[in-house]
Amino acid sequence: MSRATLRSPGGSALTLSLDRRPKERDRQAIEDGLHAFNVEATGIGDGSLLTLFLRDGRKRLRGGLLGHTWGGCLTVTHLWIHPRFRNQGHGSRLLAAAESHARARRCRASVLSTHTFQARAFYERLGYRVVAELRDYPYGHGQYFMRKTLRAPRAKRHRRGA
Repeated sequence: MSRATLRSPGGSALTLSLDRRPKERDRQAIEDGLHAFNVEATGIGDGSLLTLFLRDGRKRLRGGLLGHTWGGCLTVTHLWIHPRFRNQGHGSRLLAAAESHARARRCRASVLSTHTFQARAFYERLGYRVVAELRDYPYGHGQYFMRKTLRAPRAKRHRRGA
């Protein structure tokens, strides 16, 4: 961990440090602080974490999806499947479960990003479309920002006279 001392305009001494293994409580404090700022700026305070795990019969982690819902939108930050379990529909099922949860929370859109060497075609098959591209991130590759409109679930029809 490297450190530097900084002075704020008010004269307070602050320490800037690089920590490659931060404490969970410190990471959480930053996330909570940013969320509080966003709520204050927008008036939207409906944020909720979303974590789905795929485990085998011995409870070993074989995949998962991380993200959150906020302001009528699902944001998927991570979707990973262990190589041995890929191409078996597990990624589609995880994403469908996340979208279902998001719809229940009245979300109307889902957003995510993927790199040129990752899963653009997979997401496109599931209804996502590229809305922006960042070239040379990482160098020699690119990143796609993708969006999907989430439709409200259809109401069940009741048969008359039954």
